[in-house]
Amino acid sequence: MRSVRLNVTGMTCGHCQGKVERALRAVRGVYAVDVDLAAGSAAVDFDDAQASVAQLTAAVAAVGYHATDAG
Repeated sequence: MRSVRLNVTGMTCGHCQGKVERALRAVRGVYAVDVDLAAGSAAVDFDDAQASVAQLTAAVAAVGYHATDAG
């Protein structure tokens, strides 16, 4: 299991926050997601044998936002 914090840009409201959360939860291997609208971030716990940070950022991009690994 691995945890990552993503910086997410483009979120402006609760609807945006929900879209990002649903997109991340839909990635196979994701166990937990916590999207913080005010901080513009998402904390994700996932099985790194089933998912990658690239897949997580791609899922966010697919719903219209931009995500990068906060390191």
